[in-house]
Amino acid sequence: MATKKSVGSLKEADLKGKKVFVRVDLNVPLDDNFNITDDTRIRAAVPTINYLIGCSAKIILASHLGRPKGVTPKYSLKPLVPRLSELLGVEVIIANDCIGEEVEKLVASLPEGGVLLLENVRFHKEEEKNDPEFAKKLASLADLYVNDAFGTAHRAHASTEGVAQYLKPAVAGFLMQKELDYLVGAVANPKKPFAAIVGGAKVSTKIGVIESLLAKVDILLLGGGMIFTFYKAQGHSVGSSLVEEDRLDLALSLIEKAKATGVSLLLPTDVVAADKFAPDANSKVVPASGIPDGWMGLDIGPDAIKSFSEALDATKTIIWNGPMGVFEYDKFATGTEAIAKKLAELSGNGVTAIIGGGDSVAAVEKVGLADKMSHISTGGGASLELLEGKSLPGVLALDDA
Repeated sequence: MATKKSVGSLKEADLKGKKVFVRVDLNVPLDDNFNITDDTRIRAAVPTINYLIGCSAKIILASHLGRPKGVTPKYSLKPLVPRLSELLGVEVIIANDCIGEEVEKLVASLPEGGVLLLENVRFHKEEEKNDPEFAKKLASLADLYVNDAFGTAHRAHASTEGVAQYLKPAVAGFLMQKELDYLVGAVANPKKPFAAIVGGAKVSTKIGVIESLLAKVDILLLGGGMIFTFYKAQGHSVGSSLVEEDRLDLALSLIEKAKATGVSLLLPTDVVAADKFAPDANSKVVPASGIPDGWMGLDIGPDAIKSFSEALDATKTIIWNGPMGVFEYDKFATGTEAIAKKLAELSGNGVTAIIGGGDSVAAVEKVGLADKMSHISTGGGASLELLEGKSLPGVLALDDA
């Protein structure tokens, strides 16, 4: 992907008094009382908005929240306003819609450095259809476009891709730029040795990532539920562990591919097995080659943690996507937490450690090591698709630098 023009290349002279349509990703989790339970994404959006405030622009923020079908009050962005206002130090105004007369009036009355938050763009079904007329209506509110919503950059929606066709310049925000620098940069031009750690429940959801990374890494470590498909494919007994029977041939072909390309593919040598899938299950450490009948592997074992850590000691760049076990249960979180601690330690020694989205981010935050990593991706699906080597429509739509 070509390098994209950044909001940082626009100065006060380009921005003063200009209406800027900023697509941010404020899709944060809320509890039943509409309290924000994790404001990471809101905090991640602040640098770009602050920059625009500092350049006396008039800022129009657009985001989605959840997957509403039509106007759904529980997916309103209204509960986000107090936290967003607090973080920005300005009073954010919210509209009751994202297009229409009321919105136009609010935009017209925005002062320089003022911030208007549009209501959930997905309240209109045209958003996800990338309907050109809807995109035009959004674009008509502003003079230029900034996309800082990396988490939805893999979707060609009206507010992520459509509006960029009608507003120029169309540039990347600071968060988008940082994500691309790290994720694209690491994969395209890593400091070697380069390792990837891929976990998660199923091989099927990570095939693309594994295949893409096999062409680039020196070491590939696999963990999570997907390992049992690899074990079974090699003739080991897996007890009642999760196995994708229709992916056994694929697992063997990935092992062969690693051999052919000289990639060191490491599977855990031992696992923590449980007698049921529950936080209070009985558990014991067993060798990977023989999980007893009626038992299921729910985490990587102590030997695997040791050999994985030793393999990582020799590396200069590491990308991690997907947990090592069922880390939601404390009893089966040891492997995932050990990897998080190892990456934090290596990061402190100058290794580039990138947490590539999804559950790994939650795991790192659970251990309280988020601020120790080189980069934590805010995108789930977007990070995966980038690691798979796919182009992201929301990025392609922006102006080249």
